[in-house]
Amino acid sequence: MNEAHVVVEIEDGVGTLTLNRPQKLNAFIGEMRAGIARGIEALGADDGVRAVIVTGAGRAFCAGADVKYMTRLIETQALEEAMSLVEGGRQVATAIRDMPKPVIAAINGPAAGGGANLALACDLRLASETATIGQTFNRIGLHPDWGGTYLVPRLVGPARAAELFFFAEMIPAAEAERIGLVNRVVPGDELMPLARDWARRLARKPALPLRLAKQAIQRSLGSSFEQMLDYETAAQGACFESDDALEGVRAFVEKRKPKFGEERSAEAGADV
Repeated sequence: MNEAHVVVEIEDGVGTLTLNRPQKLNAFIGEMRAGIARGIEALGADDGVRAVIVTGAGRAFCAGADVKYMTRLIETQALEEAMSLVEGGRQVATAIRDMPKPVIAAINGPAAGGGANLALACDLRLASETATIGQTFNRIGLHPDWGGTYLVPRLVGPARAAELFFFAEMIPAAEAERIGLVNRVVPGDELMPLARDWARRLARKPALPLRLAKQAIQRSLGSSFEQMLDYETAAQGACFESDDALEGVRAFVEKRKPKFGEERSAEAGADV
């Protein structure tokens, strides 16, 4: 799938969505947000895709909103069009959250405003040593969106979230790792190889436990201990009934590497 500023590729069970407006640091414009949402939803619906990478073309991950474009909307008070952009960001963040597969952000450069929160909406975040990330909204008189006010306090705590939102500074990747915004920081030339390695490793894992664990993480943020014990019981019951659990325990007993999902199906097809 290729849209004007979004490229989606699939290889070895891994879907990669690349923001492709490098001359403008992949800043959002026009229908770009809707294109990202469509790409995420298509990867989520593709049974051949078991893990997803989101990254940016060129030297940036995403600079957030295209400020020249936003200037025109605000000068002309085109509020309906402006609010449709906010809704577009909401759709992307929701699509990532609802996707039953792990999503990895490969932050290859600056990630600002909505671009930062696109990365934060992903389940895992890898960053280049030269990447920066920031809640830059109030620099242009705007409020955080793309789910940032939900995601940031939960990742770094309310006091640190206030600092990030209020001062609106871009922070370096090392600081982002230290405070918990990203999982790992690596040299730039190692970023995509590591992202692909993580995605392929996840693609070889049983899909159902990953999907249920992703849901558990999300539910735990607003649930009691007892509610999460109930969820775990139901999730474990679903796993007990799955073919992947049978394969997993048999492989352990037989001292061999398990073959889950697509790998097992492909091997069975080859034997026919």
